[in-house]
Amino acid sequence: MSKILIIEDEAAIRRVLTKILSEENDTYQVEAAEDGASGFEKIKNNDYDLVLCDIKMPKMDGVEVLEAVKKIKPEIPMVMISGHGDMETAINTMRLGAFDYISKPPDLNRLLNTVRNALDKKQLVVENKILKKKVSKNYEMIGESDAINHINVMIDKVAQTEARVLITGPNGTGKELVAHQLHERSQRANFPLIEVNCAAIPSELIESELFGHVKGAFTSAVKDRAGKFEAADKGTIFLDEIGDMSLSAQAKVLRALQESMITRVGADKDIKVDVRVVAATNKDLKKEIAEGRFREDLYHRLAVILIKVPSLNDRRDDIPMLISYFADKIASEQGNAIKKFSKEAIHLLQDYDWTGNIRELRNVVERLIILGGSEISENDVKLFASK
Repeated sequence: MSKILIIEDEAAIRRVLTKILSEENDTYQVEAAEDGASGFEKIKNNDYDLVLCDIKMPKMDGVEVLEAVKKIKPEIPMVMISGHGDMETAINTMRLGAFDYISKPPDLNRLLNTVRNALDKKQLVVENKILKKKVSKNYEMIGESDAINHINVMIDKVAQTEARVLITGPNGTGKELVAHQLHERSQRANFPLIEVNCAAIPSELIESELFGHVKGAFTSAVKDRAGKFEAADKGTIFLDEIGDMSLSAQAKVLRALQESMITRVGADKDIKVDVRVVAATNKDLKKEIAEGRFREDLYHRLAVILIKVPSLNDRRDDIPMLISYFADKIASEQGNAIKKFSKEAIHLLQDYDWTGNIRELRNVVERLIILGGSEISENDVKLFASK
């Protein structure tokens, strides 16, 4: 059922709107309020999928209702009802966040189309929130060890700031999870998180990938193309494996950080960008600086906050929880029953030397689930988890 609230002080129009919507679709549950103040009270105490709100009303006018609703329940689409003298005000409400407006007396087709479109938008917002929660769940940091608790405290302190963060740690430890958590808990969470694996892009293409290019800048540049920094505008760019970036690209990233400006390859026009930079590396950047492979000035720009992700060998207490998490996830992905691990199997896995870290543990858990018995035993681990 879609719950619709009509806020209208003219009883005749209130009745007409209620009758039209109730008869149009038996899944519409329609309620009404006779003034802005009582309508706002209903909104505070109930969940509505759509509000139709008159502009000129006693106690609290439609603009005041709209502004108040957007502060407490911004996801509710508001359609304003305007008399002929209110058209300019109705148009201005669109700037304040109203979905649309309809004129008095309401045209039947216009009214019904507007209601359907507004409800579709509300459903899309709900679906996007659900999808975002699912995506966020894929980037959970599993564990309760002191090391993981320390990282979570760091993320909570840093996420709401604009400080740049450099994440360090061995391959497979989950540095990208930290980057996602920083973005999800930040004020930029509603804007893109753009990921760039600097090690996976050839050095001759990295500048074009990051900053874009104009048509004709090089042989294969057949049209203008925006880069990752432009795509991340208002959001976050995650530069993974930044220790593998070429020195020339490093110089341009440094400029982007210093001036909040980038230039597409082959262009002479600067483009302003508002981007938070989070970087990660498995390399010792101070050693890279000493050997002339990384710019010291860029390092100091990036490493305002340093977060070191521990190896799995340094957080063995988290291994039982990680095994349970991966076993549940793999069973869900494969549509199979969840397999349990015996205490002996878990203890044996805790004693392993996890050079590949969490990524390696996940692979071993999947292998044991496929090849092991109905309960994963110590013998299964000895047979199938060997290096």
